[in-house]
Amino acid sequence: MVLRYYAAYDFMVLFSLSSNMSKLAAFDQLLLQYQSLNYHQNPAIAQRLHEVQAWMKERIAQTHEEFFARPENQLMAQYFLNRLYGGPDFDAMAQQIERLLKYAHKAESLLPENAIKTGTKSVSLAVLATQLDEQVAMQLLEDYPLETALTDDIMRQTLVKLDQGEARYEQLHLLDELGQTLDKYMRSTMMFAAFKMCKGIAHKYQFDQMYEFIQEGFAAMKPMKSAAVFIKSFTEKEREIIDKVHAGHPDPFRA
Repeated sequence: MVLRYYAAYDFMVLFSLSSNMSKLAAFDQLLLQYQSLNYHQNPAIAQRLHEVQAWMKERIAQTHEEFFARPENQLMAQYFLNRLYGGPDFDAMAQQIERLLKYAHKAESLLPENAIKTGTKSVSLAVLATQLDEQVAMQLLEDYPLETALTDDIMRQTLVKLDQGEARYEQLHLLDELGQTLDKYMRSTMMFAAFKMCKGIAHKYQFDQMYEFIQEGFAAMKPMKSAAVFIKSFTEKEREIIDKVHAGHPDPFRA
């Protein structure tokens, strides 16, 4: 249990950084966490990880299909699945973060502090999701041939064996915190105006991907009354899934 829990604890600590450090210090720590993942050096783990991530995204989309389909929720649902959840596309984001850190003094002067804080939390969740899913991928490689297709029951058994329950609950807790942060910092008209003013300079210094990552968060929130309410509805359903997995439910992924 302790070994499974360390990832979520590490990221909870990261969320508290920056008050006495550079605004981008937490990004440096996140990059180190991401670069230390095993799949970067192991093609078999990488293949399994991407299969696990694809299964997870499909499962999430199916579980929350009606909720995600509401017009006001569609953009945030896509932001969840394509940005906060990580996946192969996050490799490009990691390269952008590495470049961003090389020009930290410039980035800190360009980006509003609250946008950096919110971006840090979003990236933290993407990295944490990848870290937890890599554990699933490595367990699958121990138990099944690489060519074995993933099924709901294989995933159920693997999640039970890994005993990731506490880490997954903590992941959802951090996601709830992100919802509160989005409502607190990202709904300000002044904040949005200041952020828009950075676009040309961000492009000039090739911080486009990081800018777009945060900009998509703004866009996803626009049709919604509250990001925190959306995320709370999502995490409540996800907690039910975790409960059923670890209670031995034979088909825990069905809503």
